[in-house]
Amino acid sequence: MLNERIADLMKMILDVARLVETMLDLSVQGLLDRDKDKLEKVFELEEKVNQYEIDIEEECVALIALQQPEAKNLRTVLMILKMNNDLERMGDHTCSIVKSALFLISKPFIKKFINIPIMAEETKKMLDNTITAFINEDAELARQVCINDEVVDDLREQIYRVLVTYVVDDPTTIKRAFNINKIAANLERIADLSTNIAEDTIFICEGKIIKHHASE
Repeated sequence: MLNERIADLMKMILDVARLVETMLDLSVQGLLDRDKDKLEKVFELEEKVNQYEIDIEEECVALIALQQPEAKNLRTVLMILKMNNDLERMGDHTCSIVKSALFLISKPFIKKFINIPIMAEETKKMLDNTITAFINEDAELARQVCINDEVVDDLREQIYRVLVTYVVDDPTTIKRAFNINKIAANLERIADLSTNIAEDTIFICEGKIIKHHASE
């Protein structure tokens, strides 16, 4: 009974992760395609993520109170509870991307987007790998997620440097540059949250604590 309920929780957390991945895809593709419908679809999916968060939290609390899991089972439930919160925050960051994208598609683009789609793809890959690592208890894959975080950080820095040059050359681009920078910042935060989950996965698998990444 306990193992079945934990398996159900893991399926639910996987469903949430897939929803967040879809939100991320829509937010970036909506920006590139100047597609308002794709962007606004993200807000609809956010409502589903928020409902999942409530349902998963209630199930975790009930399971702990009624089944009193111990050792590894307890650690797994507690991690699902934390992941649930992290995934909801990722959904919030994706909605922030959409808000910036809605502003940007109403204006001429400063330049063709190159690094933003690459950064989004790397971020989505990190999220997918960190969930897979948790489900399969794969510490090596979790470590790879932590390594890939540096790739996202580097892309974020590249985007910032390019935007600075555009603003210096043409001050009328400030608001557009600011919103592009916000998109990059939100992608970076989603990657950080994925890294945090990966670090927790390593701890569950091996009992090793590695450097904690900021998720603010």
